Amino acid sequence: MHIPIRQYTNLLALYLAPQRKKVALLAALLLGDIGVQLLNPQIIRFFIDAATGEGVAEALTSAALLFIGGALAQQVLAVAVTYVSTDVAWAATNALRADLALHCLRLDMSFHKQHTPGEMIERIDGDVNALSNFFSQFVVQVMGNSLLLLGILVLMWRESAWLGGAMTAFVLVTLAALNRVRHHITPFLIAARQASAALFGFLEERLSGVEDIRANGGEGYVLNRLSHFMSRRFHTARRPMGTLIAATARTMFTLGMGLGLIISAYLFHAGAMTLGTVYVIFHYTTMLRIPVEQLTRQAQDLQRAAASIMRLQTLYRAQSKIQDGPGARLPEGAAAVEFDEVWFEYEERGTVLHGLSFHLKPGQVLGLLGRTGSGKTTLTRLLYRLYDPTSGAIRLDGTDLRAPHLAELRRHVGVVTQDVQLFRATVRDNLTFFERRASDDEILRVLKEIGLWAWYESLPNGLDTWLAAGSEGLSAGEAQLLAFARVFLKNPGLVILDEASSRLDPATEQRIERAVSKLLAGRTGIIVAHRLGTVQRANEIMILEAGRIREHGPRAQLAADPGSRFYRLLQTGMEEVLA
Repeated sequence: MHIPIRQYTNLLALYLAPQRKKVALLAALLLGDIGVQLLNPQIIRFFIDAATGEGVAEALTSAALLFIGGALAQQVLAVAVTYVSTDVAWAATNALRADLALHCLRLDMSFHKQHTPGEMIERIDGDVNALSNFFSQFVVQVMGNSLLLLGILVLMWRESAWLGGAMTAFVLVTLAALNRVRHHITPFLIAARQASAALFGFLEERLSGVEDIRANGGEGYVLNRLSHFMSRRFHTARRPMGTLIAATARTMFTLGMGLGLIISAYLFHAGAMTLGTVYVIFHYTTMLRIPVEQLTRQAQDLQRAAASIMRLQTLYRAQSKIQDGPGARLPEGAAAVEFDEVWFEYEERGTVLHGLSFHLKPGQVLGLLGRTGSGKTTLTRLLYRLYDPTSGAIRLDGTDLRAPHLAELRRHVGVVTQDVQLFRATVRDNLTFFERRASDDEILRVLKEIGLWAWYESLPNGLDTWLAAGSEGLSAGEAQLLAFARVFLKNPGLVILDEASSRLDPATEQRIERAVSKLLAGRTGIIVAHRLGTVQRANEIMILEAGRIREHGPRAQLAADPGSRFYRLLQTGMEEVLA
């Protein structure tokens, strides 16, 4: 469970370097706080000794005012330290969250199939939260508390060699004891983080299916499983080693304060020190608890950071199987599509495409038919590189899909599916995916062209109107048309439609059909169809069966050939698709 020190220093250097000025300010504030903490007991000693002797009133008043000023300064410094350290922590952890989120977004679909969204939220947010104190205060606090501890011991040695030696030995024994009991805490913390991730993954999955669970009476099972995950999290989060550390610390400090009191009382009765000095020794002995506990807490934070860093390293080590291309350019306009002996297999399902070969000319529309599991959706996913073929090649305008940058490829391929994902954001950001690549005039022109102008005019704030996540507040037709608008704004050469109108009423479907006609004009299209009416505009028909091309040819020719599969489908309807 050991994490090399370079892992910590690299992480700190990477995310604290942009905030070096704030980190320097934080260090200065902490050092000022340490200085005030060491000075105030000396002021009280002067006050006590002056009060028990023949001190003048002016000196006592000055000492009291100086002490009050120091106490106020210490409070101001403490507030400033808290503010600056929190600011540093949030800035650093937010930068780390952004990097992790971007890394996960760049991973291929095989990774996301293995991890639930809830688990990923816990990994990106929960594990990073555990690093908050590590980023904000770890190095500065360790340095500051080490200096405070050293300052206290030096002042004690200055008062008495016996006292300094005894307190130094006490500190070394205490740190050794606390370090020994915390040595094996990391496995407990890793288990706690994993249990938390499993709980959040379970919650996200069940909450997304709450309607089906309630409709089918699955509440009891869900609650039973929830109890299991919560129980697991509770037992792993108790961290018995942490309790042992706290108990050890309290015991050691009780012994230390007793030792300091005994030594100072002996020296006082021997006439070796004044009453004010006795107070200073007792106060400094009590103060030893602060840096030692802080150092122990920082060591525990380091253990928590170690657990989180190990999990984040595991996440960072996950590499996408889809590597960015060297940067070939794709021509604008309708694209030619070519599959050359394409095989593909999922790790969990085996081979789903068996040596597909076909060519789709620029500007042509391919109607893709086949029963569920025949490979239709997999074929389209290969075209915008959510996956790469196991073998064979796919070309766009003669260029292998692995040659262009992913961003370049996906700019040339537009996709509309049945399930439209909208974000809690403005209409403008939903249409442009948060990139200002299109002007407002262009967006408005597209909304008019696809038949959403009446809807747009009903919006209270135009393009600045906020939409709810998950298409809430929109009809299915409006959501689909917004998806079409996204593709229009990309202006791709290849458009893939995954039966975008299969769930709509006839009137809305007519609006979608008009939008489809405009969208496919001057572009190459692939339509994944479950109904024959959808492929009437197709130039070619391809029927897949068990990952193989069962039939492929011009639609008009197949429709007129009584021996073709497509002809029989037209006669009998889709009920007997590839039966």
